[in-house]
Amino acid sequence: MLPLTFIFFLLHSGCLQRGNGGLQKELKALKTEFAVRLYQSLTGNGNGTNLVISPASVSVPLEILQFGAQGNTCLQLERALGYTVHDRRVHDFLRIAQAAATTSGPGTMIQLACAFFVQTGTQLSSRFTEHISLWANSSLVTTNFSEPNRTTAQINRWVSGFVADEKNGNVSLERIHSALAQMALVSTMSFQSIWQKRFSFTDTQVLSFTSTEGLILRVPMMYQTADVNYGQFQVIDEQQVGVLELPYRGSSVSLFLVLPRHKATPLALLEPYLTASAIHIWMNSLKRIKMDVFLPRFRIENHFNMKDVLSSLGITDLFDPFKANLKGISGQDDLYVSEAIHNARMEVLEDGTKASGTTALVLLRRSRTPIFKADRPFIFFLRESNTGISIISLMGFTTQTTHK
Repeated sequence: MLPLTFIFFLLHSGCLQRGNGGLQKELKALKTEFAVRLYQSLTGNGNGTNLVISPASVSVPLEILQFGAQGNTCLQLERALGYTVHDRRVHDFLRIAQAAATTSGPGTMIQLACAFFVQTGTQLSSRFTEHISLWANSSLVTTNFSEPNRTTAQINRWVSGFVADEKNGNVSLERIHSALAQMALVSTMSFQSIWQKRFSFTDTQVLSFTSTEGLILRVPMMYQTADVNYGQFQVIDEQQVGVLELPYRGSSVSLFLVLPRHKATPLALLEPYLTASAIHIWMNSLKRIKMDVFLPRFRIENHFNMKDVLSSLGITDLFDPFKANLKGISGQDDLYVSEAIHNARMEVLEDGTKASGTTALVLLRRSRTPIFKADRPFIFFLRESNTGISIISLMGFTTQTTHK
């Protein structure tokens, strides 16, 4: 068996445009589309809870599996992603993009990594092994799946080494149950940065937040007056959304917030119209404006079984022991994916990092400056602008805040 594990922290594949510029544009759009489809698949369950997911750490394992998948199994992976890694231009672009997504600089740290845990003694295809060594900071690790507790602990230790917050490195990976398991593919994306303009701890105060169910919650609301990129866009009929960009230091990564203009408009009404093309238009149509910004201080963490989600995207053979075709991995015809798990967490604080501080309650001044006040359900996503990679992306903030 092949348990595939997505940790923490992408259509039918058409002809790509000629030239690197056209290719880059199309792949960025495809990655955004995949992120949207993941988000909509999860929200389609109607559980009404806060949601955070990392499309980048889901797409990388699916890309690697394309190197070992054959027949209809490979075709389903290509259709779900919208591209094939067997196209040399796509292959080269993705390697460059993944390298760019693993960076470290003043105030910013992004890490994208993948590990292929293999049963000791399993013989892998040399071609597949070569691809792993060149893909997304990937590596091969031997383990003994007949000792599931020890294997789970080993995987958790590996993930902990890439989590930005070392004090909260526990990823809640469930124990691998099958002693017949032979391989586990683990992907992690970790991000930590500082706002380009930090919120002041002394300006944070407890204000009201209206949940989806109409409950009035009291939450710590951060505040600042800043020059930001902002726009208002028509979605359906008379329904509008306000879109705000809050950049992190260096400006290559930004947090985008999508807030219904009318307080009575539920997110569920707008979510079907959240598309890759709409997001592209919004991002390229924002205007510079001075605003009063109110944003809840919060932490969201989710744990998903991704089998149903990926199956809804057309990836079904991968999980079927009789239909899965992964002969390119080791030459064996009995490998299939038995588990697909995704853990993700994100925390938004005044300085943009994992930090603590005393919050003072203050009265905010009245102002004629336009206001962006996220005091009701909203959607937001974290995006690397140069490659279009969704770092910790497409999240719905729906019912409650979880804060320190």
